[in-house]
Amino acid sequence: MELQKIEELLEKYLEGTTSLEEENILKNFFSNDNVPSHLTDYKMLFGYYKMNKQEMSKTRMIPKKKNNYIKWFAVAASLVFVTMLTFMYLQNNTTNQENIDTFETPEEAFIETHKALQMVSINIDNGMENVSYLEEYEKTRKIIFK
Repeated sequence: MELQKIEELLEKYLEGTTSLEEENILKNFFSNDNVPSHLTDYKMLFGYYKMNKQEMSKTRMIPKKKNNYIKWFAVAASLVFVTMLTFMYLQNNTTNQENIDTFETPEEAFIETHKALQMVSINIDNGMENVSYLEEYEKTRKIIFK
């Protein structure tokens, strides 16, 4: 009866449907010396698992202590970076506040604003001239690719 149960468990094992408990039953059975001759190949298989487990337990690796220097260096570099960004931001804000109201009279400010808007207008006109070339290209493309 027990031999038939072992053979059924072997079939399940080869199909990959055994539970851990059933696999332990198989390992215990094949670790004994009383294994039938037609199952000796399986004894070598389960013996390999047992031997491999013993080797793994002998060669357990002791984790090395990691030096935290790299971690602390990264933290320090981050702090320096944040400090520099803060300093640059504060420096920019103070210079911007000093440049407010640089004109003596509103008329001067109006004249400078007018000059700036005139420059923008000229640049937009130049850009519109370039767009006219695109219109010609589009007409030609429509003629060619009807």
